[in-house]
Amino acid sequence: MNNPTALSIALAMSAALSIAAQSTQAADEKPTGREKCFGVALKGQNDCQSKGGTSCAGSAVKDYQGDAWKFVPKGTCENTASATSPTGKGQLSKFQEKN
Repeated sequence: MNNPTALSIALAMSAALSIAAQSTQAADEKPTGREKCFGVALKGQNDCQSKGGTSCAGSAVKDYQGDAWKFVPKGTCENTASATSPTGKGQLSKFQEKN
């Protein structure tokens, strides 16, 4: 490539794709001392979602979605309020939301 503009664009695109791939991969990796807690995330603020056909972080379409999770400090999930959980608290696995 003898065109400096084309080279700059190609490098920028490559860097952007690399960052996006790392972000997607990291979304499902559990940070030390944290656990996945289903039903506690607010709309668009989940760390990931297990529902098929959607992307991960920020994909919850409603508050306290039973198949969307957020990382919380280990040991606190089942003490965190959830308006849709059958127990009224977060769950360590996805659940069917109560009405």
